Amino acid sequence: MCRVVDLRQAVLAKNDMAAQVLRAELTARGTTVVNLLSSPGSGKTALLERELLLARERGVAVAALTADLATENDATRLARSGVPVKQVLTDGLCHLEAGMLGRHLDGWLPEDTRLLFVENVGNLVCPASYDLGESLRVVLASVTEGEDKPLKYPTAFGLAQLVVVTKTDIARAVAFDEAAFRAHVEQVNPGVEVVLTSARAGEGLGLLLDRALAAGAGAGAHTPVMAGRQRSHGHDHDHGDGRDHGHGHVHGDGQGHGHGHGDDHHHDHVRSAAQTR
Repeated sequence: MCRVVDLRQAVLAKNDMAAQVLRAELTARGTTVVNLLSSPGSGKTALLERELLLARERGVAVAALTADLATENDATRLARSGVPVKQVLTDGLCHLEAGMLGRHLDGWLPEDTRLLFVENVGNLVCPASYDLGESLRVVLASVTEGEDKPLKYPTAFGLAQLVVVTKTDIARAVAFDEAAFRAHVEQVNPGVEVVLTSARAGEGLGLLLDRALAAGAGAGAHTPVMAGRQRSHGHDHDHGDGRDHGHGHVHGDGQGHGHGHGDDHHHDHVRSAAQTR
């Protein structure tokens, strides 16, 4: 007979504790963390590059850490802004966690950094459940992804403190229904702000930076209704790669099957690269 134990809740609780510590440490030194979540291809790297350039022009001390399963492409692009950039390669892990982030910031993040943008791994499933110690959580979706995205990924959009629509310069070409998208966002996260942007055309440029600075100044970011609810025991959807990343099960014989994402598990393989200033 098997005894099934949900390991994911324990992993999330451990992460939440690490996130609280990291948030307190960074806040004490005057650094605000902005956690950016989106699907692959949403255009968040392009938008972030423009925002980093603008921050530099305004004299805001800013840095960026970007996470991917492989390649240093995003760090190379972001480094063109001239701000400190660090690439983290997760070797297949689908998200960042607070403990991982803290280790990669140690000894790298400049002391005077006012804003740290964290470009999370590109998916709307795993990263949604993990607090990184951020002061502002932003979910991005391009006009090409469909108006029902918030309904398909209610945890990601439901925990967002700001929703950014990207690639609006092609909205008409892809028949993007802005009203429907806003209605779906409101359904899962009442009251959250939705802003429209285009990295190519410049629409909404600076809004992300402004909201990040406001959060750092204690303006009071949106509090999602979902944030006050107990964590769900499962993800919204699968990961698209055929693998299960949700639960770990421990049987009565002491053998574990499946896996959680604790800091002492797969993260031993996480490595950093392309530190650029």
